[in-house]
Amino acid sequence: MEIENSLGPIDIAISGLRAQNKQIEIISSNVANARTTNAGDGEPYRRLEAAFKSDGDLSGVKLDQILTDTSDFLKVSDPGNPLADEDGYILMPNVNLPVEMMNLTIATRMYQANTAVLKRYQQMVETTIELLR
Repeated sequence: MEIENSLGPIDIAISGLRAQNKQIEIISSNVANARTTNAGDGEPYRRLEAAFKSDGDLSGVKLDQILTDTSDFLKVSDPGNPLADEDGYILMPNVNLPVEMMNLTIATRMYQANTAVLKRYQQMVETTIELLR
């Protein structure tokens, strides 16, 4: 039985590695900007999220789009801050560091799983070559 338009295990694992690499970059951006009160547009930094998609059965994964989290900013009391409103509050990014660390752990584990697939495939090829000698 032949599956048409499918990628091999190496291509699928590599697509997973690339996707998780992008996910880790986005999470790193969120963590790095967790205290950025002005992202250049007068508002605090907005958290980013990666959305992935598959082109069909057994075809790997790729980044579909980078979404902006539209949840509310956090209000923090800081009366001495020049950005504070008349009540002494400033708006902080909608980044929750424990959630980002959890997402980073998941992305890292998925990256490791794809790496394990590549290593296992390499072992299979090496064993096959040894048997053919």
